[in-house]
Amino acid sequence: MATIAPSRRVRRTPFSDGVEAAGVKGYTVYNHMLLPTVFRSVVEDYHHLKSAVQVWDVACERQVELRGPDAGRLMQMLTPRDLRGMLPGMCYYVPTVDETGGMLNDPVALMLSDDRYWVSIADSDMLLWVKGIAYAFHLDVIVDEPDVSPLAIQGPKADELAARVFGDGVKDLRFFRYGYFDFQGQQMLVARSGYSKQGGFEIYVEGAENGMPLWNALMEAGKDLDVHAGCPNLIERVEGGLLSYGNDMTRDNTPHECGLGRFCSTQTAIGCVGRDALLRVAKEGPVKQIRAISIEGELPPCDRLWKITAKDKVIGQVTSAAKSPDFNTNVAIGMVRMTHWDEGTQIQVETQDGPRMATVHEEFWI
Repeated sequence: MATIAPSRRVRRTPFSDGVEAAGVKGYTVYNHMLLPTVFRSVVEDYHHLKSAVQVWDVACERQVELRGPDAGRLMQMLTPRDLRGMLPGMCYYVPTVDETGGMLNDPVALMLSDDRYWVSIADSDMLLWVKGIAYAFHLDVIVDEPDVSPLAIQGPKADELAARVFGDGVKDLRFFRYGYFDFQGQQMLVARSGYSKQGGFEIYVEGAENGMPLWNALMEAGKDLDVHAGCPNLIERVEGGLLSYGNDMTRDNTPHECGLGRFCSTQTAIGCVGRDALLRVAKEGPVKQIRAISIEGELPPCDRLWKITAKDKVIGQVTSAAKSPDFNTNVAIGMVRMTHWDEGTQIQVETQDGPRMATVHEEFWI
């Protein structure tokens, strides 16, 4: 089997030693860093995630830091979500768009203070776009990538594990809120968030040297909770409709096509660089949109776009798919034209192993 050659262009993370000791079996490259994809098997990891607790190396969720008097103005320029109600201690999911209204990223923004933000990005070179905007508008702000590496705790026993390491106060965090908690004499930023529907936390570890001490402490504290190293799980994320930027959506899609309209307030998001374009699109509404799809039969790996057809006409594409043990069906995420996006619509998915019958759903499974 081919391997990924390590280099300065494909970076290890502060937790890589722990990931390797835990028996990682596969990686992908995400923001120029290693991201684990499987430990025991995708199915075994899936069942464990839903029943116990996992520690995830998600250091690849790099931070773009905005710091300076114009940090708030720049933050609003990046997203059609109105940020005027945002306060320190809050995390906002912020679809990020270009001048055409196309999705550039779907990060989580953390407001650290009035003049400082972290933007925790999905897989794209957002740092370069943000630097370009800051320079073009002559903003009084520093844009950089700090030495911050997220580590996630996910699963139904996440609260108990986090409390053993950070104290019981961490259990009081509300969803998409963060606080600072002591770890071995250091204050660490812990947010109730994560890329699964099982619940948990993300710890924003400042300083690479602090990565393995925290990893080891969590593994030791969670032995009787059946803690394991884990990673974002394909099956669980498709069941929950968690989108993958660059896979389920690209800059060819608007937030409304991606089902993210509830995170946009374009009318009042004054300053967003894509605002005018999105206002024009909003008058007519999207002609295609993300939908949940159940697919019949045996599926090959969904490592390419699968066309969706109806009466021999292409009416969309499937971008992610997996067999769900819990729901006893093949679950998928697809972009479907409005003529066929209603609940129960029968369609056909063209896989590399031949066509499969499928059904459109308006809601995801979890």
